[in-house]
Amino acid sequence: MPMIETINLCKEYGDLTALNNLNLSIEEGDCFGFIGPNGAGKTTTIKILATLLKPTRGQAMIDGLTVGYQNRQIRPIIGYVPDFMGSYEDMVVNEYLEFFAAAYDIHGAQRRQVVSDVLDLTDLSYKATAEVSSLSRGMQQRLSVARVLLHDPKVLLMDEPASGLDPRARIEIRELLKELKRMGKTIIISSHILHELAELCNVVGIIERGELLFNGTVEDIMQRARLEQTVHVGVAERIEEAAKLLHQMPGVTQVSIHEPEARSARSGANGSSARRVIHVNLEDSAAVSASDIPNRLVNAGFRLTLFTEEQVNLETAFMRLTQGLVQ
Repeated sequence: MPMIETINLCKEYGDLTALNNLNLSIEEGDCFGFIGPNGAGKTTTIKILATLLKPTRGQAMIDGLTVGYQNRQIRPIIGYVPDFMGSYEDMVVNEYLEFFAAAYDIHGAQRRQVVSDVLDLTDLSYKATAEVSSLSRGMQQRLSVARVLLHDPKVLLMDEPASGLDPRARIEIRELLKELKRMGKTIIISSHILHELAELCNVVGIIERGELLFNGTVEDIMQRARLEQTVHVGVAERIEEAAKLLHQMPGVTQVSIHEPEARSARSGANGSSARRVIHVNLEDSAAVSASDIPNRLVNAGFRLTLFTEEQVNLETAFMRLTQGLVQ
C-alpha cells in the first residue's frame, strides 16, 4: 500500500477548479518533488494532505488513513512545513519547540531530550535561547523543520521550504532534507528550485492548472522531455563543409554553427574556426544515432576536436512539458 495516495482528488472554489482528478501514488521512503507554476494546485494538494482543507470530491489517504474522516489518526504521523512560519512575540527557540512538544503530549525529561535532539539535527543548538523573531529567514525555516520533527512523523509535507532563502541557507536546508531522506522519511517537497529537486528527489510530479501532467522518476521525465537530441561537434578545419555534410544525414533536423562566448584576442580567421562549434539536432528516433556523427566526419577526412551530447535537465524538461498556464 502506498504511503500517500490520492484518487480522483478534486478541489473547487465556486467556478474555479484548483484540483482536477489528481491521482498520486507515493511509496514509503520516497522523496517526491511537486513541480508546477504558481497557482497550479501544489499548495492546495499539500494542505489537503495536511488535513487543513477538505477535498470537494475524491480521496486522499496517508498510510491507509482517509483525509477528512480519520484526521485525528493522520495528524500524529505527518509534519507540515508551510512556506512561511509564524510564532508568538518574544518567544525564544527553546520555548517555541517545547510548546509544540507539549501539544504532542511529550512531557518531562523526554520533552527536554526531544527538543535537544531536533536542535542538534537542524544545527540550531547554539540558538536555543535566541528569540524566534531575531532569526534569519534560513534559520526560521530550519526551526520550522525542527518543530515538525518533534513527534517523529512518518511523512513530511513541505511547501516551498527554500523559498526566499539566500544560497547558503538553501544549501543548509538541502543538506538537512538529505539527512531526513536517509532517515527513511516519506517527503513531499514543492519548489521552484528545480535543480535542487533533481538532486533530492527520486520521483517527481508536474502539475498545471490542477491537472497532473506527469508522475514518475526523474530519469523518466528527462526521457519524456527529450523530443530530440542535440549534440555539439567541433572540427579542426573546414567547419562549414562539416556542417553541410552533417545536414545531409537522415534524421538530422537542424545544423547551425555557433561562435564561442569568449574569443581570444589573438585568434585569427584560421584559429577561430577550430573553436567554433556545430550544433546538430537529431530526431528522437532510430533513423540516426548520435554515435553515427563522429564516424561520418572521420570517414570524410575531418579531425574531430569536440563531441558532446546536450543533457536535458529538470528545468528544460519542465519548460517542455508545461505551457505556463495558471488558473
